[in-house]
Amino acid sequence: MRITVFGGTGPAGLLLIDQAIKEGHEVVAFARSPEKLTARDRLTVVQGQLDDERAIASAVRGSDAVLSLLGPGTDAADIPPLILGYQNIVAAMREEGVERLVAMGTPSISDPADGKEFLVGLMVRGIRKFQPVAYEALVRIGQIVRDSGLKWTIVRLPLLTNGPKTASVNVRMVGGKGGVRLSRANAAAFFLDQAGDTTYIGSAPFVTDK
Repeated sequence: MRITVFGGTGPAGLLLIDQAIKEGHEVVAFARSPEKLTARDRLTVVQGQLDDERAIASAVRGSDAVLSLLGPGTDAADIPPLILGYQNIVAAMREEGVERLVAMGTPSISDPADGKEFLVGLMVRGIRKFQPVAYEALVRIGQIVRDSGLKWTIVRLPLLTNGPKTASVNVRMVGGKGGVRLSRANAAAFFLDQAGDTTYIGSAPFVTDK
């Protein structure tokens, strides 16, 4: 497949690109800082900012799927551009006829199928109280993806660790039985699987190690 990756210079994004190339996929990485990516076969880097509509269109053109690991960080100044970035990604995908979008989220993006889960609820309340800009951005991004008209999946992630890739992960909704951690290696593998998997189209699974 030909896969476009946004947010590929972060720890999980780098793992995702490495795994995709090892599996024989062609990868197009959209990056603000291309120097963070090692040049290699089957990797094309498109440099740009999230407000650069032409660069984003160039990055998604001809791809089978778009995988976005873009999400709020600790720098509040970097958060507002994410909303415009997702709007531009969706618009470019529609224009270029690319239907499959897999976007990173957290349980701050709620789902009607969610139940109550104490630790997850505690984390969401903490983010809402202490990082309100990030919380509001996540909620807005979730709505942009849901309203996109694309074949979307929002992969909601818990606390990320540097643990190993395991044979399987726990894919559930909030309130289901499971833990609250996921290794970045497992996150990358699950994202990559979604590029060609239709199981979770139109849904927002919560993915954990156990």
